[in-house]
Amino acid sequence: MSKRRRAQSSDGRGEIVESMADAEDKHEKPDLRGDRRNIAILLFLYVLQGIPIGLIAAVPMLLQNRGASYKQQAEFSFAYWPFSIKLLWAPIVDSLYVRRFGRRKSWLVPVQYLLGGFMLLLSAHVDRWLGGDGVDPNVPLLTLLFFVLNFLAATQDIAVDGWALTMLKRCNVGYASTCNSVGQTAGYFLGYVVFIALESKDFCNSYLRDVPADVGMVTLPRFLWFWGIIFIVATTLVAVFKKENDIADAHTDARYKEEHELNIHESYKVLWDMVNKRPVQILAAILLTVKVTFAASDGVTSLKLIDAGVPKEKLALLAIPVIPLQLILPIIVGKYTNGPRPMDLYLRAIPWRIALATVATLIAYATPYMISGGEVPVYYYVLLIVSYGCYQVFLYSMFVAAMAFFAKISDPAVGGTYMTFLNTLCNLGGNWPNTVVLWLVDVLTWKKCTTQPENTCLSKEDQQDCTKSTGKCEIVFDGYYLEAIVCVVYGIIWLLVVRKWIRHLQNLPTRAWMVVSPAAKNKLR
Repeated sequence: MSKRRRAQSSDGRGEIVESMADAEDKHEKPDLRGDRRNIAILLFLYVLQGIPIGLIAAVPMLLQNRGASYKQQAEFSFAYWPFSIKLLWAPIVDSLYVRRFGRRKSWLVPVQYLLGGFMLLLSAHVDRWLGGDGVDPNVPLLTLLFFVLNFLAATQDIAVDGWALTMLKRCNVGYASTCNSVGQTAGYFLGYVVFIALESKDFCNSYLRDVPADVGMVTLPRFLWFWGIIFIVATTLVAVFKKENDIADAHTDARYKEEHELNIHESYKVLWDMVNKRPVQILAAILLTVKVTFAASDGVTSLKLIDAGVPKEKLALLAIPVIPLQLILPIIVGKYTNGPRPMDLYLRAIPWRIALATVATLIAYATPYMISGGEVPVYYYVLLIVSYGCYQVFLYSMFVAAMAFFAKISDPAVGGTYMTFLNTLCNLGGNWPNTVVLWLVDVLTWKKCTTQPENTCLSKEDQQDCTKSTGKCEIVFDGYYLEAIVCVVYGIIWLLVVRKWIRHLQNLPTRAWMVVSPAAKNKLR
C-alpha cells in the first residue's frame, strides 16, 4: 500500500502533491549507501508475509485429497479475503501507535508474534482438523484460524508498506515495491510449492530419497512449527535491534522524517467521498463483476485436475517455470499501458483470456482420458505449462492496465488511500465469484450410486450407504462444466455491454475523480 502521492497533470492545473517529499526529489538517482541492510530487512519481512499466504493456498489441495466437498472448499475460500478488505482497518494501523516504540513497530512486532503463535497453535492440532482416514475435516474451524492468520499477514503488510517509506532514503523508495513483489513471491513459493512438494511421499520417494517411506519429508504440523519459531525469533531481533528513524545517522537527511498522513476520521471521510463519486460507482460495478467471467477457470479447474488424478505436488511444481514469466510480464506490459489510454489493453486482453479459460476447461474434461492408467505423460505437463503461461500473459495485461488506470485517476492528495481502495475493489471482484462458483459445483452436480440406482449421493449418509453396498458414487453430470459455459457466455455479454462504459470512464477528465478540494490539498503539503 503505497503512501506516496501521485502526480496528475492531465487536468491542466499543473498541481503536484507528493507526500513526505518535495517535487525536486523525484528525479534523485538511487543510492544504496546506508540502505543495503534496510532493503535486506524489508525483503525478509515480505518473505515472512508470503509464507502464510502460500500455506493458505496449499490447504485446499490437502482438503481435496482428504475428500472435502466443493461446498467445504467454498467455505474455506473465505480465508483468502483479508487481503481484499484490509482497507477497512488500514487507517487504524496508520493512525494509532506508541510513539516511543515506533509508529510501524507498534503493529509489526505484536502482529508477527501473533503470527508465530498461531502457527505453533495450528501445528499442534491441524492434522486432526484436516481429517482423513474416514474423519471429516473441520472446515469451519480451519477457515476461522486461517482467516485470522491471513488477517494478521494483511495487517503486517500495512505496517511494512508504511515503514518502507521511512526506512529507505527518498531516492530508494522505489525499491520498496521490488522488495514487496520479490519477497512475497519467494514466501508464497516456500509456503505453497516447496511445502506441497516436500509433503508428498511420491515426490520425495522419486527424487529426494534413497529408501522409500510412507510419508513425505515434511508434514504440515512440522512446517507450521518451523515457521512459527522463525517468526518469533525474527520478530524479537527486529524489536531489539532495528530502530525506526528516530535516531540520527549519516543518511538521516536523505530519509523522510515526517509523514503527512490523514487521521482516522479524515481517512474514513475520504473513503466515503470516494464511494459517493459517480465515476467511482461505475468503476466499482465493473471491477466487482468482470472476474465472474473467469471464476470457474480460476477457482475450480486445479481442483478438478486433482480429482482426475494429477498429483497435487506436480501441479504445484508447474508454477516454477511460470515464475520468471510473472516477474517479467509487468515490465513488458507496462510499456503498453504508460499512455493516456491503458484500459484499451484491458479490453483487448479480455477475449483472449476468455478463450484460454475455455481451453483450461477442455483440458480438465480431457484429463481423465489423457492420464488413463495412472501415469501422467510428459506432453500433458507441457500442455498445462503452455496454456497456463499464455493465460498469465493476458491476466497480467489486465492487471497492469488496471493498475495504470488507477494511478492515472487517483487523486494525488490522497493517492495511497485512493489506490488501496481501488485495489480492494479489484481483489473483492475476484474473491466473491470464486467462493460462489466453488459452492455451486456440488449443487449443480448430479451423482448416482453404481449399486443403488435410487441413491443420488447427495449427503454424507447417502455416500456411506453406497460405499457399504460396495458401490461407488459416479458423476452423471458435472456442474463445473455448466458453470464454465455460463461464465463464458456471461463474459461475452458483459464485454459487449460494459465496453462502452470502460471507454467512457477512460475519457473522463482527471478532475472528475478528485475527492479533495484544492484548499484541502494545500493543508496536506
